[in-house]
Amino acid sequence: MTASRIPDKPALEGLEARWGGVWEDQGTYRFDRTAATRECLYSIDTPPPTASGSLHIGHVFSYTHTDVQARYRRMTGKHVFYPMGWDDNGLPTERRVQNYYGVRCDPSLPYEACFTPPFEGTEGKTVKPADQVPISRRNFIELCERLTAEDEQQFESLWRRLGLSVDWTQTYRTIADEALFTSQLAFIRNVERGEAYQALAPTLWDVTFRTAVAQAELEDRDQPAAYHRVSFHKPDGGTIEIETTRPELLPACVALVAHPDDERYRPYFGTTVTTPVFGVEVPVLAHHLAQPDKGSGIAMICTFGDVTDVVWWRELDLPNRTVIGKDGRIVAEAPEALASGAAREAFAELAGKTVFSAKQRMVELLRESGDLIGEPKAITHPVKFFEKGDRPLEVVSTRQWYIRNGARDEGLRERLLERGREIEWHPDFMRVRYENWVGGLTGDWLISRQRFFGVPIPVWYPVDADGETRFEEPIVATRDMLPVDPSSTPAPGFDESQRGTPGGFVGEHDIMDTWATSSLTPQLAGGWERDPELFELVFPYSLRPQGQDIIRTWLFSTLLRAELEDGVSPWQHAAISGFIVDPDRKKMSKSKGNVVTPAGLLEQHGSDAVRYWAASARLGTDASFDVQNPTQVKIGRRLAIKVLNAAKFILGFSGAADAPVTVAVDRSMLAELSDVVRQATTALEQYDHARALEVAETFFWTFCDDYLELVKERAYGEASPEQASAVAALKTALDVLLRLFAPVLAFAAEEAWSWSHDGSVHRAAWPVADDLAAAGVAGPELLRLTSTALTGIRRAKTDAKASQKTPVSRAVIAAPAEAIALLEAAAGDLSAVGRIGALEFQTAEALEVRDVVLEIAD
Repeated sequence: MTASRIPDKPALEGLEARWGGVWEDQGTYRFDRTAATRECLYSIDTPPPTASGSLHIGHVFSYTHTDVQARYRRMTGKHVFYPMGWDDNGLPTERRVQNYYGVRCDPSLPYEACFTPPFEGTEGKTVKPADQVPISRRNFIELCERLTAEDEQQFESLWRRLGLSVDWTQTYRTIADEALFTSQLAFIRNVERGEAYQALAPTLWDVTFRTAVAQAELEDRDQPAAYHRVSFHKPDGGTIEIETTRPELLPACVALVAHPDDERYRPYFGTTVTTPVFGVEVPVLAHHLAQPDKGSGIAMICTFGDVTDVVWWRELDLPNRTVIGKDGRIVAEAPEALASGAAREAFAELAGKTVFSAKQRMVELLRESGDLIGEPKAITHPVKFFEKGDRPLEVVSTRQWYIRNGARDEGLRERLLERGREIEWHPDFMRVRYENWVGGLTGDWLISRQRFFGVPIPVWYPVDADGETRFEEPIVATRDMLPVDPSSTPAPGFDESQRGTPGGFVGEHDIMDTWATSSLTPQLAGGWERDPELFELVFPYSLRPQGQDIIRTWLFSTLLRAELEDGVSPWQHAAISGFIVDPDRKKMSKSKGNVVTPAGLLEQHGSDAVRYWAASARLGTDASFDVQNPTQVKIGRRLAIKVLNAAKFILGFSGAADAPVTVAVDRSMLAELSDVVRQATTALEQYDHARALEVAETFFWTFCDDYLELVKERAYGEASPEQASAVAALKTALDVLLRLFAPVLAFAAEEAWSWSHDGSVHRAAWPVADDLAAAGVAGPELLRLTSTALTGIRRAKTDAKASQKTPVSRAVIAAPAEAIALLEAAAGDLSAVGRIGALEFQTAEALEVRDVVLEIAD
């Protein structure tokens, strides 16, 4: 060390830019695959953030948790594979492009070279669909790629400022050719093994985005509605009354259903009734999902009002009379069952209307026919929404691609549960959420989406001589064709001129759900089928870090793909972060308008301060954040500054760090520090970064406030074995503390370390408790006693209204005999720091140091 390395006034400002550049130039976090072996490897399946919009404080929170673990493992001698991906395909990107550039995709339009969008950023405002300029799919995809590339640059800049120790040479994009190849190849293998299939079936459908939605993407939202009591007519002239919130679906009614044990309706099971207004005869059936205590206890089954209708339709083998189209409006053509002129005339009153308008008209028709009993009763009830949608979902019959997920395969379901049990969950209770999800699956994973920016499904369909598309005979791409877009590349064995012609082919226009690509992040980052050597080295991964809200999507789907492809769990550990909530304990989200972006916080308080706030929260625990008063961030900044100042102070003493530590109080301090290292190491091994930080920080403040103050006079003194002992103990402790803080206070620890070392603290060895214990054989009790005694001396001076620098002619410390025997070894340091002329000890019947009596010098 040279004194010139230590600045006159240590500061946090500027450390991010300085050290970020050094780390990049020196490859501090570069993964060296040539030196790595399976035994010394730690691989992380890093979450690829959605590259649309901006990162928020929740990202900083959870990604810091991962980075703490990555830095710790690196210091323990592991070769850390820590890549970063960008999830840039899918609906969020399309939505952002539509609003940012004021465009919408129309696949029927030709490509326009050198297209200039009408807007270049709309400052967060939504451009109305009517004002969006229609452009070709190719033009639209070019804008998607352009905007995501800009967003990714901004994201990387923020991650670097935060200090993520990512290897930036190991990055991937979920829309890049490598990702397309991996996603399409995995899908082809699913098809070959019978795990992927196509079916025409009821599908949850978002009418705004005109796309199918998977079970994992649903959320319930409370919505206002009304119960309408409606009469169905029995053959004997009587009626059966049902209550429904969806009267507009009466033309799609295929049955009435009640619970098999409901005595009120048992006599009617196996009979028929006639629907009001439309006069269609439908059966009365029994099913255990009917709820006797809901409404009138009997419900109408329509195709389809909700997911329960789908279950009834499938299990009771009922006809399909779909009346809602993909645009969310009532279709023009009435179901065949509406055979009478009156029925078709009534249906024409609804055709073409939105669900809302059709409901209004249907209520009027029921009122006119006398089949509406009383007035509608207002209620509020949960309704299924696409998690990113603005309108309730409908159930529409569509042709879609699925991957088997265990919903209808007990063997696969049990294997998935077993894989979940093989993983070590942090915290452990998060496993239950996974198991509940697997146990509650009701259908296979729907992976096709009717969108534009994503991974094309690599399939074509033959067109027969009559011009009919043979969907049941898909032509699947071969590996050598990948990546491929069937909408612009002809099917194998055909040429482009045969597209859409009799005897030719048509390409699949649907893309894969974004989770169908994200579920392959271990394969994407690890070079599956592209770099076998790397993949064998890193897979299965050591860690999957993620949020609790995507256990059902990302975690489950990744585990499913690994089970189908390799029959293994894709990771050894799953670390699940909690949510960030606002001061009212509400989860932060863009829809609530309470999201905090991190750039300003990092600028104002420094990255280490923000990292400290994040690391202070345990995994699986929600953390509150008040942007107006970020208390934990301020505490973190104070700690980081104190680390710099303490390091400057300690390194100013003359003496070597490896000198013998001979004085009892110095040895006691090292013994205490040994225990801190042991606790922090155990905590990090158990993925409890908050505990590791807590024990290190608690010791650090005691070290600065008590021990450093206690021995500084001796450390400043003339050269002697006692002086050398103090300096060696101080510098040894500083060395250890900087390494303990390095995973959290990445910049401050690196700065202070550089004043006395040539290499990076982040490549230094993690401290070993046993090494310190050997030097600190005196035990930690003396340090604790001297800290208590020093506090007593300070308090006595304060009570006497004297300055801490006021000399004391005589001081008496009352303590148990065992404590006195230890304290006498620290008498010299206590006298020096307290400016005490004569220090005496008095035996007292107490369990600890009790009283300090001072005689202030004249």
